Amino acid sequence: IGLTPIARNGYIKIYSNNKSKIVRIRRINIEEDPGKIHYIGSIDTSPYSLVDYNRSGIALLEIVTEPDIESPKEARAFLEKLIAILEYLGATDTSFEGAFRVDANISIAGGSRVEVKNIGSIKEVEKALSYEIIRQKRIVEQGGDIKRETRHWDGDRGVTVPLRSKEFEEDYRYFPDPDLPPMHITESFIESVAKDMPELPDARIERFMKQYELDEYRASILVLSKWLADFFESCAKMYTNYKKLSDLLITDFLRWIKEYNIDVKSLKIAPTHVVKLLQYLDQGVISIKMLKELLPMIIKEGLDVDTLIREGYVKIEDEATLERTVIEVMNENPRAVKDALENPRAVNYIVGLVMKKTKGRADPVKTVEIVKKFLDRYRS
Repeated sequence: IGLTPIARNGYIKIYSNNKSKIVRIRRINIEEDPGKIHYIGSIDTSPYSLVDYNRSGIALLEIVTEPDIESPKEARAFLEKLIAILEYLGATDTSFEGAFRVDANISIAGGSRVEVKNIGSIKEVEKALSYEIIRQKRIVEQGGDIKRETRHWDGDRGVTVPLRSKEFEEDYRYFPDPDLPPMHITESFIESVAKDMPELPDARIERFMKQYELDEYRASILVLSKWLADFFESCAKMYTNYKKLSDLLITDFLRWIKEYNIDVKSLKIAPTHVVKLLQYLDQGVISIKMLKELLPMIIKEGLDVDTLIREGYVKIEDEATLERTVIEVMNENPRAVKDALENPRAVNYIVGLVMKKTKGRADPVKTVEIVKKFLDRYRS
């Protein structure tokens, strides 16, 4: 196909720094993956290069943006949104190594462009851009000129290194590939594709805002992962406090998945697990602290919520049990009792000790009442 784009003048709407922004798409081309170069260690220290041809011949999309991205955070937001769109379309699987590569062009205050080639992950793109911005700023501050060049991101050392002087468009010497026949894209073809399109992220965000009354931030975070959005909707069929549900998934749920580095496709947790946790929280069976302790156990091991609660993960509301625990804590910490008698704010410290002793299972409201009751007895 050469230089003939299959699409022009598009845009992607991103959400960054609590505001929406449009990033324009200049063109989209179809290309072919030639292969991948591996270096032993870094590009500077490797004694030789290895060429991996396993991906050779795989179809690629080259997506070129206009210079609308103004920060590494915006670049990250753009890539996350772009990948989400491609996943919704079924056009990519990011679990495969080398599923996408990024060439980033950076210039400071309209100076010469520097291209950083073949960055392999969203996290590394953000790091590479941050480093390159600092490098260029230092050169300008010292009175130097930015060279128009191509650089390589060395992730091991966290630096960019020069590859070659930056070519101009005419230096690439494009020519038609005889193995790629011409594609004739007609209006009727575009219309037929549009009819078969699945619901894309922007449309789903709008629907989430209307159907579940979520703000744009919550809707955007959920929809960014097709798997998470599907999981949310499965939960929402059984639990209608959509804000509480979305907050749990966006904060604790995502945090534990990232911390355990779990592939969502291998997750054992089911929507019913999350719904049961929230229902037990609403019913007062468990506290929010207990929910936060139970959630990672369920995510990591797929344990049943009811089984965990039968084993003792349930809120202690029995007054006699709480009184015994409070007495034990006060006897073990006479200094804390003395402080609480002199300063009412120190009551919270004793309550915290009770929560620690019960592993977060003590009912916090009843515990405060019981601690205050025993302190009144000390005073009299």
